[in-house]
Amino acid sequence: MKRPKPVSAGQYQRPGPASATLTGASGIRYVGKEPAIPAVPCTIHAPVDGGVVMADRAYILIHVLPGQTSRVVRALGEIKQIKTIDPCWGKPDIIAVVEVPDQDALTQLVLSRIHTIDGVSQTDTHLVYRLKDTKSK
Repeated sequence: MKRPKPVSAGQYQRPGPASATLTGASGIRYVGKEPAIPAVPCTIHAPVDGGVVMADRAYILIHVLPGQTSRVVRALGEIKQIKTIDPCWGKPDIIAVVEVPDQDALTQLVLSRIHTIDGVSQTDTHLVYRLKDTKSK
């Protein structure tokens, strides 16, 4: 069986004719008919507005004690750094999207504000990062 030809980091190949390719920072690189996800350089989150870097974004997964979700949602709504609050079925009970100026502000937000809300039992914080566009030379 013939092995697929490797594709460089700057070039992405779709299944199909050998000439079908995507170039640049978007798209998925394919090896044969399977996507090679770990090798895809792309921007997951690009917080650029007019050339000014905006705040860091994070997803905070919040676990709440039974019967406390409504009260926790109301308390979260008073925190200006929280951009969205989504109560969910299952675990976590609430997913919040926050924007903060830096990781120190995120630490303070989670530990000093969210953890002190009555009914919050646990949080799981996921800081969004930006992958740099890597060009093959």
